[in-house]
Amino acid sequence: MKKEAKKSVKNINKKKEKYYVFLFRHGQTTYNRDHVFTGWKDAKLTDEGKEHAKKIAEKLKKKKIGLAIQSKLLRSKNTLKYVLEYHPECKKIITDNRIIERSYGSLAGYKHSTIINKYGKEQYEKWHRGFRDRPPKGECFADVEIRVRDFFKDLKKVIKKEKTNIAISAHGNSIRLFRKVMEGLSINKTEQINIPYEKVYIYEFEV
Repeated sequence: MKKEAKKSVKNINKKKEKYYVFLFRHGQTTYNRDHVFTGWKDAKLTDEGKEHAKKIAEKLKKKKIGLAIQSKLLRSKNTLKYVLEYHPECKKIITDNRIIERSYGSLAGYKHSTIINKYGKEQYEKWHRGFRDRPPKGECFADVEIRVRDFFKDLKKVIKKEKTNIAISAHGNSIRLFRKVMEGLSINKTEQINIPYEKVYIYEFEV
């Protein structure tokens, strides 16, 4: 009985610590500017996109960041570089493609207007924003949610292990599903939300 009492007191006195995840979208790319389906294709940041990245960096300038996560795509990596210029304390960068942009499959590389002209506005809207409407050889939002949820489980483990704030340089559609998971958004809301270039989403974790 005495041992159990001591254990209970120890658990009560153990204080949880708070850490933060700073989630943001890469800056505008040439494909974004030209209204082209990008998906997993690499696209360079425009001059405006570089300014987006710099503004994100300014917003996070005074935060402590010990670890960063990026996708394999250059727009994710290059945006993160601007952010980490202010963070010499960040000693580890992880590349995790579970946060990569949604694959648009056969649509990738084509202008939105081309797809509308070929398939019609209604079909375009389904492929562009439909939660379970998968473009040819591509992913729907439901597919992205599966990998984002898997990433989220491991993210909590990483925070518990590393005990540090984390910066995540992600993509519009992976952030869309991350928000669904973290904020409990409905499917309808998830389909409609916009992910701005300069916005930083901050999430608190207790471990």
